[in-house]
Amino acid sequence: MDARFRQEDPTDLLVAVRPAAETGRRRSRPTRQASRRPALLLSALLAGGLAAAVLGLQSPPQASAEATSVLDAQQALLTEDVGLEVKPQASVTVAEAKARLQEVSASRAARAEEEAAVAAIAAEAARPKTVVPIRGARLTSTFGARWGSFHEGIDLAAPMRTPEYAAADGVVLRAGVASGYGKAVYLLHENGDVTVYGHMVEILVEPGQYVDAGETIALLGNEGRSTGPHLHFEVRVGGEDGKKIDPIGWLNDRGVSL
Repeated sequence: MDARFRQEDPTDLLVAVRPAAETGRRRSRPTRQASRRPALLLSALLAGGLAAAVLGLQSPPQASAEATSVLDAQQALLTEDVGLEVKPQASVTVAEAKARLQEVSASRAARAEEEAAVAAIAAEAARPKTVVPIRGARLTSTFGARWGSFHEGIDLAAPMRTPEYAAADGVVLRAGVASGYGKAVYLLHENGDVTVYGHMVEILVEPGQYVDAGETIALLGNEGRSTGPHLHFEVRVGGEDGKKIDPIGWLNDRGVSL
């Protein structure tokens, strides 16, 4: 029989069909895997993009949180007692600081001395250099002849214990009991003149003491040869034994009038 028309064995056909079927199945798998790859790649790309977007959105807050943490840590170093001390780098030495303190102190002391000197000069210029030896008194007897004798001063009457003042700047020559005056004070002035104050009840200065014009030297009284409470005031030119002159004229020459 012709081979083309030869009946084939069914077993051979089955064997021939199985490889073909198996071969078809093997080839179809790569086709399905190839079709899945683009989908998987797209999914991966979408997932990666989403993750990147999420990370991108979250990174600024994270960066801000990190910066805040750093600031908090620095603040803790400055404010909390953690055993660390952060000192400013801009500084001077202790010696330089002490020198500056001494410089400022010396400058202030010098300025204070200058101001005090200026104030003292102003006060000295404003201070009276000659005053009436007692305020509010009444002139009861003048310089000159009186009752058959010569009165060598003036009498100024006032109530007991009225303050008596130095007529001008001077130094106390004598202070104490004196004949005729009861108690007396002698003041030597810069030009050499001496003023005498008598009949006081109490003396408030002592020999050698410097007094300014207007300073209280005694309290008015009625001691010695006196007919009532008053101050006997004399001026002796050139010293305590010098010529006795009218005290009113002496005061007038210095701008003071009774």
